[in-house]
Amino acid sequence: MKRLVSLALVALLVLVAIATAEAETTQSGNVRIALQGAITPNRLPRTGSAPVKVAVGTRIVSLNPKNPPQLTRISIAINRYGRLDYAGLPVCEVDDIQPSTTQKAIEACPGSRIGQGHFSATIGLSKKATFPASGKLVAFNGTYRGKPAILAHVYGTDPLPTSFTLPFVIGHGHGTYGTTLTATLPAAEGNYVTGLDLTLAHRYSYRGKAHSYANASCPAARGASLATFSFAKASYSFAGGRKLSSTLIRNCKVRG
Repeated sequence: MKRLVSLALVALLVLVAIATAEAETTQSGNVRIALQGAITPNRLPRTGSAPVKVAVGTRIVSLNPKNPPQLTRISIAINRYGRLDYAGLPVCEVDDIQPSTTQKAIEACPGSRIGQGHFSATIGLSKKATFPASGKLVAFNGTYRGKPAILAHVYGTDPLPTSFTLPFVIGHGHGTYGTTLTATLPAAEGNYVTGLDLTLAHRYSYRGKAHSYANASCPAARGASLATFSFAKASYSFAGGRKLSSTLIRNCKVRG
């Protein structure tokens, strides 16, 4: 059970960014990471911002028979033209949703739900025996150690019941990137992520005004109708000291 819980931690890799469906692939030695995502709609205002739905996904694979090293930390910096709005949104705490099933977590923090998805992974119960593991993921607006965070709650029943919540702490970036999402994961022998997908989309009202959790504008120059820009930069740290980073270059169109 401890290994399965740790596996759920490792499986919650990424809350990346506003992107297209094309994958960005990064490789170091036998480790390859594919990062992809999509935004709906991708036609956005030049000034101000508009509500968006963000779908993201990641895959970690080993290019030889050995398992890849275990992820211990991930930090994602998001372009300053994409932003998160959680003003007035109900706040969920880790203790409210852990441990619990997906349904119990949603019942505990119904107004804080901001996204959902799935994870898949491989767990090694012995040196020769490995088993696939998968489950549901639900994201909540929350706090962690006094800081705003996205609480990623995972629950799986295959091959055994597993429940865990991983906080992605929200911070402020500089220059090109305005928002950072950082999660630290404990290394655990025998647990290896294979994939994750997540969609962030939530609209709500606060003080009589409409709000959206995910928002974006298009950083096109004045007079241009299309922009190509560096949307997000993801940095990965693995057990043993290996590090990888990847930058997503994306396009958007100006609305209106």
